Amino acid sequence: MTGLPRASRIDRNAAPAADHIDLTHEARFLRRKRLTAASGLDFLADLAEVTDLHDGDAFVLDDGTRVTVRAAPERLMEVTGPNLARLAWHVGNRHTPCEIGETALRLKADHVLRGMLEGLGGTVSDVVAPFRPEGGAYGHGRTLAHSHGPGDGDADHHHNYHD
Repeated sequence: MTGLPRASRIDRNAAPAADHIDLTHEARFLRRKRLTAASGLDFLADLAEVTDLHDGDAFVLDDGTRVTVRAAPERLMEVTGPNLARLAWHVGNRHTPCEIGETALRLKADHVLRGMLEGLGGTVSDVVAPFRPEGGAYGHGRTLAHSHGPGDGDADHHHNYHD
């Protein structure tokens, strides 16, 4: 045992707690990890399974202490253009996490995607902001792998895009 306070439960869409932790999109996908809250409180996230944490969730420590999860600012691309739906379709076709706003898309900085989006008529700019991408279809968030259905000979493959 580590001796650290342990968080084995997540409260979804929780009211803000007295303490918080800023985590990037990548860091919000975890099961077991030592973390440090803004106050300096060290604790062990010890969840039953790999969990996709969202901005506004809270770790609930065994003693009842709550630590709010905040999406940390990170390097992103912001995409605008006359046909945002078309640009979003191409991003989604590559299974790329994407935050969809009314006037812009945000996604992790990637030179290949930048070239594709600019080639499709999008305007791409660099921004630093919290990343809050859409969850997956059918209410699912991130997963470790996915399948294209029964008979998929490569059901457990991992990738960020395919044609």
